[in-house]
Amino acid sequence: MCSSDSRPNISANKPAEEVKELHDELDFETVVSPNGLITICGFGSLLSERSARITFPDLINFRVARLNGFRRVLADLAPVRRGVARPETKEVSSLSVEPCEGESLIVTAFEVKISEIPSFIERGIEFRFLAVLAETLDGKPFDNPALLCARYSDEEFFQIRCKGSKDIYFQLCGQYNIDKIWQDDILPCCPYLRHCYMTFEHSWNLNGKVTV
Repeated sequence: MCSSDSRPNISANKPAEEVKELHDELDFETVVSPNGLITICGFGSLLSERSARITFPDLINFRVARLNGFRRVLADLAPVRRGVARPETKEVSSLSVEPCEGESLIVTAFEVKISEIPSFIERGIEFRFLAVLAETLDGKPFDNPALLCARYSDEEFFQIRCKGSKDIYFQLCGQYNIDKIWQDDILPCCPYLRHCYMTFEHSWNLNGKVTV
């Protein structure tokens, strides 16, 4: 069963300790490894180490992993803010993920310093931040939780990220004529989707098929 509102839905095959929502920087500190690093899960453009290093130039230990209990979804209007979308044709969406029992994703994982997290939060402010337990391709769980950007809800975004302020919402979204961030009746943003495809094609292809 998939969770359309994106709130972490703990299923029988996903123990509660494997998924935890992170609300602020103090929460992020709870998933820092003993050597002061945080693991990031990548599922879109971050599938490529070259692309990931644009955002995290000092990342280490880039690798392929598996994440159970989630699926990719095209529902986020972020490309509109970045000026690469086509609102007139509804080609406006980028990738996010949402909980979905019985599904699994091939993702990437890598470590970054805790000092890089504040800017990461700022860039992905429209997302729900989750600590999840990824695993290697042969099924061995990671030693530490990984940080995942998941689908949020517009109500929570307004009340929590914008603190219920219409002025803050205007700064983040309203000035781009966005009155609803998360939508189900939109199409992929073509430049973004092309970037994800090229990222995947140039990095690795595990089964000869490309899907989002």
